[in-house]
Amino acid sequence: MNCTARRRFIFLIAAWLGLGSIALAQTFPSKVVKITAPYAAGAGPAIFTRIMADKLSKTWSQPVIVDAKPGASGFIAIEAVKNAAPDGHELLVVSNAHVAINPALYRTLPYDPRKDFVPVAMFYHTPFFLTVSTAGPYQSVPALIAAAKANPGTVSYGSSYVGSPSHLGSAEFEFLTGTKMIHVPYKDQSQMYVAIAGGDVGWAFSTLGSALPLMQSGRLKLIAIAARHRLKTLPDVPTLEEAGGPAGMVVDSWLAVLAPRGTPSEIVRRINADINRQLADPEVLQQLQRFGFEPAPGTPEQLADTIRAEEKKFAELVRRTGATAD
Repeated sequence: MNCTARRRFIFLIAAWLGLGSIALAQTFPSKVVKITAPYAAGAGPAIFTRIMADKLSKTWSQPVIVDAKPGASGFIAIEAVKNAAPDGHELLVVSNAHVAINPALYRTLPYDPRKDFVPVAMFYHTPFFLTVSTAGPYQSVPALIAAAKANPGTVSYGSSYVGSPSHLGSAEFEFLTGTKMIHVPYKDQSQMYVAIAGGDVGWAFSTLGSALPLMQSGRLKLIAIAARHRLKTLPDVPTLEEAGGPAGMVVDSWLAVLAPRGTPSEIVRRINADINRQLADPEVLQQLQRFGFEPAPGTPEQLADTIRAEEKKFAELVRRTGATAD
């Protein structure tokens, strides 16, 4: 085969593969789509994922189910999807903890965020709040800091799991306030909030969505938001700096969808476009506002850039605070 014939043959193969991928995207989905989430069913991220699943099910005319697999810092859920067929029918929901914090916090991981998955779409951004018991001893940020300084190693804080944004945020809070506290990680977020409300754990950084049920019952309260600005829907909750805490401290997270490595780009873009469309739906926007989440539509490339930037940020935070996975 001469060079001209070889080039023609390669072109035809590429064209055939391209047409095949486009045809595959046009027929997607052809069966049930499963979205695996590393959260307990009652947690804010899992609840919102189910809301999106219902919307996507109507768009795709196929059932979209959410499989909640909490525990082990997300490892259980991630490994369940890592080796799934790369055809878009098995997707994974993750936060910055799973793809940006864990690589900095753990010496070894049972997955590689870059090699095992491709970015698809982001759902939302969300700030974290310093959350305490309504009847507890820490009714202000200065009171919490003073108690931690007076009794090093006795005040405890919860986190949804080791390596979560709440864990790293709390470690940074310790570092910036010159305190030493006890970290109590939980497999199930709901257990953490019950522990705070009951006085078994002192406080935690939490999202509004996950703390909402016990807030509505009057057992939990938000004494500060770990952001540079107050939340428009909660204007009475001051920033950490305004409340007497560290200046400029930010604890936030986002929720995004990944697919197994090898998923055709046409399918990735199809899913991305449909998710972005749902994020503009008035009903979805209303639910986002209820949970204190901010919609974050964008391209797969933008999500990839966000992950890379946060890898660097959290690597520096882990180095500076000495946070560990132990």
